[in-house]
Amino acid sequence: MSSWTYVSAIREHVGQEVTLKGWLANRRSSGKLHFLQVRDGTGTIQCVMEKKIVGDEPFDAAGALPLESSLAVSGTVREDPRSPIGFELAVTAFSVVAPAGLDYPIQKKEAGTDFLMDHRHLWLRSRRQQAILAVRAEIIRAIRDHLDSQGFTLIDAPILTPAACEGTSTLFETDYFGDKAYLTQSGQLYMEAAAMAFGRVYCFGPTFRAEKSKTRRHLTEFWMVEPEMAFVDLDGDMAIIEDLLVAVVARVLDRRREELKVVERDVSKLEAVRKPFPRMRYDEAIEVLKRAGASVEWGADFGGDEETILSRQHDSPLLVHRYPADVKAFYMKRDPQDPRLALAVDVLAPEGYGEIVGGSQREDDLAVLEASLERHKLPREAFEWYLDLRRYGTVTHSGFGIGIERTVAWICGLPHIRETIPFPRLMSRLSP
Repeated sequence: MSSWTYVSAIREHVGQEVTLKGWLANRRSSGKLHFLQVRDGTGTIQCVMEKKIVGDEPFDAAGALPLESSLAVSGTVREDPRSPIGFELAVTAFSVVAPAGLDYPIQKKEAGTDFLMDHRHLWLRSRRQQAILAVRAEIIRAIRDHLDSQGFTLIDAPILTPAACEGTSTLFETDYFGDKAYLTQSGQLYMEAAAMAFGRVYCFGPTFRAEKSKTRRHLTEFWMVEPEMAFVDLDGDMAIIEDLLVAVVARVLDRRREELKVVERDVSKLEAVRKPFPRMRYDEAIEVLKRAGASVEWGADFGGDEETILSRQHDSPLLVHRYPADVKAFYMKRDPQDPRLALAVDVLAPEGYGEIVGGSQREDDLAVLEASLERHKLPREAFEWYLDLRRYGTVTHSGFGIGIERTVAWICGLPHIRETIPFPRLMSRLSP
């Protein structure tokens, strides 16, 4: 009796009879032969079915089976240099698990983006979407493996929070047993508490921003990895970010080249990502933008257009640091050399992809942080626990957040962020 295996492991079974379970992705026929393209989630393989071997009834059933039907095929694995994966299956047995309907919505003809998004649950089955999400999974594994290897501890942050972290205008509010609660904008404040216990920590989870933006870089629900480190200043923060991004790109190049090929990514652009990354102060960035014709003045935060101009000038991610404090969050420490500036950094991915990481040295002085809360008109009572971190053993500390979807968009070379997450949430989209 043949053993059940996966396409990804097929090379281990050359000359053996195995069973594959999956879905019919494509089919072509030539006389008494069917060439079935069967995918099982780990890959796609051609299964060659001969009428004289399987018999009339199974052969005819395979010929009439609608695409996307689920099935099981058994046969002998053989090498085939013409195959994209180097192997094919010579079918000896075939059975239908469940036939698909004849009206499968996504056909081979061109379909519009809105239609594909409405049928996202089915669009995920396409080769391109599978490749993107496989790269996404690799990026997440690479980030976690790297941080774990550097002595970080994973600490889970709550999704329901009592107060704002990044600004009150972009909160999703909900009722919490009669009180107001909000979907988290960031796990950072909780990671600061954890860093005072563990030294180096990170959280990984969904975050929510009610920002009314319809750009190609924005989602209302996205995933972030947020490390936080005690006894680390801004320079140390930037060095840790740099090491992480180099490790992630190298990992994807090593393990997901086939998927990058499917999305037609120019991997030479990724191979050019090397340390040291270029670094630029905000002041310098303003001058670069002005020379490029951008109408931007000192004191303004950078938007997508400005980030695109800056990031297109470098092969590796660009670290822009020391932004005006007035455009940054309340918890960022001011530069002691120039109090107008925050010890903050944004990492802009090359090729015009813009910000993928935002970080800073955190304010560690109790009195300064109290004044910052008041200046930002944030409710002090909601942050008393956060102030305790400065009352009891405060230290220099820093951290950052890396957006998974923006990182996937950059590494895969995608024009829009909506393809980087299985089920995107946008201003105009809450389903499927």
